[in-house]
Amino acid sequence: MSVLPQSLSETGRRRFRWRSKHTQLVFRYIFVVFAALLAIFPLYWVVVLSLLSDHNAADVVPHFLPDWQWSNYARVWQLVPWLQYFLNSIFVTCCTVVLAVVTSLLAGYAFGTMKFPGRQVLFLLVLGLIMIPGEATLIPSYLITSLLGWIDTYQAQIIPFAVSISGMFLLRQFFLSLPPSLWEAAQLDGCTRLEFLWLVAAPLARPALAVVALQVFIGSWNAFLWPYLVTSSDAFRPVEVGLQAFVSGEGGNDPSGLAAAATFTTLPVLVIFLIAQRQFIEGISAGASKD
Repeated sequence: MSVLPQSLSETGRRRFRWRSKHTQLVFRYIFVVFAALLAIFPLYWVVVLSLLSDHNAADVVPHFLPDWQWSNYARVWQLVPWLQYFLNSIFVTCCTVVLAVVTSLLAGYAFGTMKFPGRQVLFLLVLGLIMIPGEATLIPSYLITSLLGWIDTYQAQIIPFAVSISGMFLLRQFFLSLPPSLWEAAQLDGCTRLEFLWLVAAPLARPALAVVALQVFIGSWNAFLWPYLVTSSDAFRPVEVGLQAFVSGEGGNDPSGLAAAATFTTLPVLVIFLIAQRQFIEGISAGASKD
């Protein structure tokens, strides 16, 4: 007679655990969906504003549904040389990404696998550069760029960002996680340090390299203050500086046009991030190792 109540009690406990577990899961999904909506809403609002008519865009009452005025994009595209701005940004960003990935790979490999005197001190000094705000180096950087005759050139927008300290740190952490037996086996096969880096370490570090490339791409594409200082003509202006020129000129009193310009200047970054998000997560996980 005592087995039945005990059986019912155990069944009740299981049902309670099941309900509690699924209730927590539901609340987690609700929180994630709410956070996603908060993050997506500004982008949604800009897209809706870019597709409103001039009358509705200037209306005090907000409109949450678009009027599907695709002509706003065509009109804005003809006002300033956007194609030149995009080509400038693509060239500057691609060169910056390649240089930053190469320097981060070499420095991260040296700090993570090679033993030399003062390695830790030198690495701490490199990390210390993160503590210096970029605004503090604007004037000396501009003076050096001016002395080199690089004002209003591509190299002025590329060379100062050819090194990524965060990229060095991430790749160093990744290379620290590599088992020493890989290098020992490569030595038995007659590999040099550079051959080991090219044939073994770099292919294994592809997720971390993808993270570095994505970070540098976003930073370079969205860069505004420094390119604004060192460029003065449309021939070298990137798209973010071109957007500021549009705001100062034709787009200052055109909310729907300004929203359209902001939409198609942000779209490349969004597309690249959506394509590379898996590699981004894998690279962050791969770089999380103990020193």
